[in-house]
Amino acid sequence: MTNGRNEGRAVLVLGGAGYIGSHMVASLVDAGWVPVVLDNLATGHRDLLHPGVAFVEGDFGDRRMVVALLKKHRVQAVMHFAASSLVGESVQYPLVYYRNNVSKTIELLDAMREAGVRNLIFSSTAAVYGQPESVPITEAHSLHPTSPYGSTKAVIERLLTEVEAAHGLRHMSLRYFNAAGAHPDRPIGERHDPETHLIPSLMQVALGQRPGAEVFGLDWPTPDGSCVRDYVHVCDLASAHLLALEALLAGAPSAIYNVGTGVGCSVLEVIDSVRRVTGLPVPFVPAARRPGDPAVLVADADRIGRALGWRPELSDLDTIVETAWAWHRRG
Repeated sequence: MTNGRNEGRAVLVLGGAGYIGSHMVASLVDAGWVPVVLDNLATGHRDLLHPGVAFVEGDFGDRRMVVALLKKHRVQAVMHFAASSLVGESVQYPLVYYRNNVSKTIELLDAMREAGVRNLIFSSTAAVYGQPESVPITEAHSLHPTSPYGSTKAVIERLLTEVEAAHGLRHMSLRYFNAAGAHPDRPIGERHDPETHLIPSLMQVALGQRPGAEVFGLDWPTPDGSCVRDYVHVCDLASAHLLALEALLAGAPSAIYNVGTGVGCSVLEVIDSVRRVTGLPVPFVPAARRPGDPAVLVADADRIGRALGWRPELSDLDTIVETAWAWHRRG
């Protein structure tokens, strides 16, 4: 249980042993909050847990256990990073994704209602938009997800609105674009098994752990023929969640925000950055386009800047790559 000095500062972080969740826990600790981590370690890593932070190995779909945790620690808000999140995998296993991302979140929301916890920060995604109708993408863009992963996030966003109307559960949903990089001061970073994300894949190439990275299409309607994405440093992403938490607990209304930089970087530009930072050749292998990939995904993040004062500080491409490289070199 939280002690008297930290009364009212407890936050339950679902997926706090994962990539984004571990960086969120570090930001919460630095800001004087008391995170409590719940993670089943299916895709999280024990070595990414923050030292000294309460950790429970368990499933966020276990309603009875979540109710007990919320009450025991007198939790003020929940931050939800526990979704399954690989687009390709979701196409192969849609039932798995709906079960984990939707069914278990329903159990979570019911647990929060029972425990009287009325504040949720929801990790959403740009995948809810699907193929962009215009770029940069604003929050008013219509939702046409092209993968089960994106669909599950869109379902929960709609559900949160309905649960607020019925039960008063307030929320902020952050639709972020391409999280990347690693913490500059702590031994936490990005690691998946198998690794499918571009920058950590390039790190593995630079370290000689794989022969070359795949570039999915060099015939896109972009300046260099490769896909363009909006990369946001994971610590900047955590700072956006922290601002959302503080605003929600201060009485701000529920809201949805894009989190990105508004700057697009092509796959080939990322490869050039990795070569520049590492001083290594970093070969790549051209591959066929992946079904459902848009040519360009870039955020319009003006809304979160105006409403919460968020500004990215570490999200220029070379800084992202430098922090990722420093972490991956540690092994």
